[in-house]
Amino acid sequence: MKKISAIVFGVLCLSTAAFSQTTGTTQFGIQVGYNGATVTSGEANAAFKAGFNAGVAVEHYFSEHWSFKGKVLYDQKGWVDGFYTINGNTFATTFTTYHYNLNYVTIPLLANWHFGRTKNWYLNFGPYIGFLTSAELKDSNTDIKGYFNSTDGGLDVGIGVKFPIGAQTRFFIEYNAEAGVVNINNGPSTSRNTTGAFNIGLTF
Repeated sequence: MKKISAIVFGVLCLSTAAFSQTTGTTQFGIQVGYNGATVTSGEANAAFKAGFNAGVAVEHYFSEHWSFKGKVLYDQKGWVDGFYTINGNTFATTFTTYHYNLNYVTIPLLANWHFGRTKNWYLNFGPYIGFLTSAELKDSNTDIKGYFNSTDGGLDVGIGVKFPIGAQTRFFIEYNAEAGVVNINNGPSTSRNTTGAFNIGLTF
């Protein structure tokens, strides 16, 4: 019982110490996550596509409650088991539907609100911009990048929690959702990216 109490007390002390050193400072981070992506459109029949994201982040604390975080991520998006129509050209056949791989470099710019006794919980929200690096039909390896806009953009919201594992280092788990507001089609039809991501990572 004494050992358990000592461990709990140590964790609480570490949590308090880790927080006290973040106010007014800048931290860096790395993350990797699972993406579930699709598109909202009248021109596409879409189901969710599994993918991943990975990247780096920098976060500056203005107070114990507020910080600003910027990320640079490799971000896999797209959709599966569907078709895509633009300018009358349908990328599917009567009997076959395809998997659409859209890969981006995504930059979210987020305000973070920290809450809880040790401020280890946080909500984040803000805009993101994405730059298309490739687009293809997975089943046939057909390059269709020319049919999509080179940029994406929208809103990012999320919630997460950090666990102190050292004086300056924290392990975090978070969920983020992105809702595109920019038409990703290079034509008159409209499609927008929608993504949900479960992420883990470290800040230091």
